[in-house]
Amino acid sequence: MTSSNSRALTAVGAIVLFAAAFATAAPAAEKSVRWKMQSWFPSKAPHAGSTGKDIQTKIKRVSGGKFRIRFFEPGALIPPAECFDAVKNGSVDACWSTPAYWYGKEPAFALFSAAPFGPDWPGLLAWFNYHGGKEIYEKLYRKHNMHAIHCGGMIPEASGWFKKEITSVDDFKGMKIRFLGLGALVLDRLGASTQLLAGGDIFPALELGTIDATEFAAPSVDWNLGFYQIVKNYYFPGWHQPATIYDIMINLDRWNALSDTQKAQLEMVCGDNVRQAIAQGEAMQPAALTRHKGKGVNIRRWSPKILASLESTWRDVARDLSKKDETFKLAYTSLTAWQKRYSTWLNIGYLDR
Repeated sequence: MTSSNSRALTAVGAIVLFAAAFATAAPAAEKSVRWKMQSWFPSKAPHAGSTGKDIQTKIKRVSGGKFRIRFFEPGALIPPAECFDAVKNGSVDACWSTPAYWYGKEPAFALFSAAPFGPDWPGLLAWFNYHGGKEIYEKLYRKHNMHAIHCGGMIPEASGWFKKEITSVDDFKGMKIRFLGLGALVLDRLGASTQLLAGGDIFPALELGTIDATEFAAPSVDWNLGFYQIVKNYYFPGWHQPATIYDIMINLDRWNALSDTQKAQLEMVCGDNVRQAIAQGEAMQPAALTRHKGKGVNIRRWSPKILASLESTWRDVARDLSKKDETFKLAYTSLTAWQKRYSTWLNIGYLDR
């Protein structure tokens, strides 16, 4: 063998060894994942549904098509109210919803998306991400064999639509109201009769007189449901829901089966969804209010006296729930402690509006 041949073989051998070493060190190709996600909200509903539908597009894009989550409209796979149990037992991979809907499973869920007189968006995000909220939230879902990711949200909601003007809390007595979660407990204690109806069932209930009043979401969302055609008194602020988390609930086994990269991809998609939801939500409300006014809707603000009565009643409700449920007590104590700390900055760091 000539010296040149020897050098050539040596070079080839080195290349082969390098390639083998690189192949060993390189990560395995990501496996393809296909999930079905049942939504509580229709995709055409601004914020509530549209950001859920965006998950389908965004996760496909960031994963190069390896990770896909198919969005299903309400009822396409299962009735939305069955989402919790379906994800828990694995019959559905994931659901798009908001924690407050699972108040009946655990009262503490409601504090993450419908905490009366709770923090606004900056305060809620700070508590959730840096002051203990996320740990309580994830533990709560894990208890039910799920992993959930904060993946969107709603800016402050309207307080509701009422057929008559409300001049004192006594006016709630005997009133039939569609209301959500913890806020409903407050109104019940003030003499109202509350119930939870899906968005599509509210208009006919108002039309038939089955209910006298309703809350649902922010003006841009309420507009699409047409409440202004029947009810003309639209109250603010939404004391029962200053900020709302939307999330994707995932069966724990499905979540654990993802690679670290796929988990990171979904978390990044959800982070972008939160940014989008806040910005879009704020951007759409002025025009929505103008449209409502153009239909003869009376935009009203609760009097300080009524708000004080609502808050006092809420504190009583929260104390009673804390005595009955340790997890609620843990979450509520954590949230209110943060609000107190946050107020030292909030009261000095921002201009009065």
